[in-house]
Amino acid sequence: MNMKKTILSGLLFLGLFATQAQAQQEPAPGTDVTGTTEYVFNPHWYVQVQPLGLQYTLGEVDFGDLLSYNVQLGAGYQFSSIFGARLSVNAWQSKAGIDNASFRLAGDQNFKGKWSWKYVAPSLDLTCNLSNLAFGFNPNRLFNLSAFLGIGANIGFSNDDAAKVKQSYAAFCGLNGPDTDENMDYLWDGTKVRLTGRAGLQGDFRINDKISAGIEVNANLLSDRYNSKKAGNADWYFNALAGVKVNLGETYSTRFIPAPAPVIKYVEKIVEKEVPAPVEKEPVIEPIRRDIFFLINKYDIRQSEAQKVKDIADYMQKYPNSKVTVTGYADAGTGNDRINDRLAAQRADAVVKALKEKYGISASRISYDSKGARVQPFAENDMNRVSICIAE
Repeated sequence: MNMKKTILSGLLFLGLFATQAQAQQEPAPGTDVTGTTEYVFNPHWYVQVQPLGLQYTLGEVDFGDLLSYNVQLGAGYQFSSIFGARLSVNAWQSKAGIDNASFRLAGDQNFKGKWSWKYVAPSLDLTCNLSNLAFGFNPNRLFNLSAFLGIGANIGFSNDDAAKVKQSYAAFCGLNGPDTDENMDYLWDGTKVRLTGRAGLQGDFRINDKISAGIEVNANLLSDRYNSKKAGNADWYFNALAGVKVNLGETYSTRFIPAPAPVIKYVEKIVEKEVPAPVEKEPVIEPIRRDIFFLINKYDIRQSEAQKVKDIADYMQKYPNSKVTVTGYADAGTGNDRINDRLAAQRADAVVKALKEKYGISASRISYDSKGARVQPFAENDMNRVSICIAE
């Protein structure tokens, strides 16, 4: 029962931190008047030192009697913002025990014995960054939750204490009841190498671009012979570890995407002179175009883009007969048609609302449309989160 409470408490602890990490996730880098800055993931190596470890080996004696310290060292390579691989070495000792109360020996005599042995367990793990998988790559995120699955070997040695316990248990059984010392028929000595499978979760708290502090929990599965006891089922041990991870090299870079230059339509007016009298030429009013860019999954006009809306309003106040067309778009690289249609319409509506309510432009002089992601005015995907305004 104590083991179940401990596992449930650990899972709840990690769940709370995962929720907090979502709330602290920063938005994608913003754009300004001249373009957009993005984070680009760089593959990199890292080393991991976890000197604070505690192991519980599943068994039948008291929970506290099966706890022991352990440590872990690791080195890994992050192939992408989501997937990586790690070679780790976990070591120190495991514990086991025997309690024969369930055998009901004569005279209600009970035997309890405990022993420990040393081990070194190298493992190759495949890692998955769950935070980046769910919310996208963000090198400034405070907390990242990852999962891993691995396979390795457990090299056990120094199992002399188990042999002493078996001798004492055999003598006890001979005096008090039937011969039940076969419960330790899998007693081993020397050095034994056993295949190990394991899985776990790890959480990293960002300190800076190079260093993060982390916690890890993992479960390890071995054959029934690991703890010297014959139980008819696999043996397990569970580790909880704390330490630091150091990234080697640059983990990300930035990329600047310039905004496109405004496209201006030129109108050529031809005046035919039919009479010799001088004819005044009407001034040619050039149209104005402004592209108002938005963040991913957003439709509010940011302060850096507000001047572009004012440029359109100033133009229409200067030329009372001018009209404006506002067309909203969404990028085809994210979302689906239903989401993108809604975002494109909301982006167009945001500009129209600003022209009418903030600058007093009459609705009769404004026409608007939205194209969703079905039309992409720019070759760069992220630049299609835009409302294009043309006044003439």
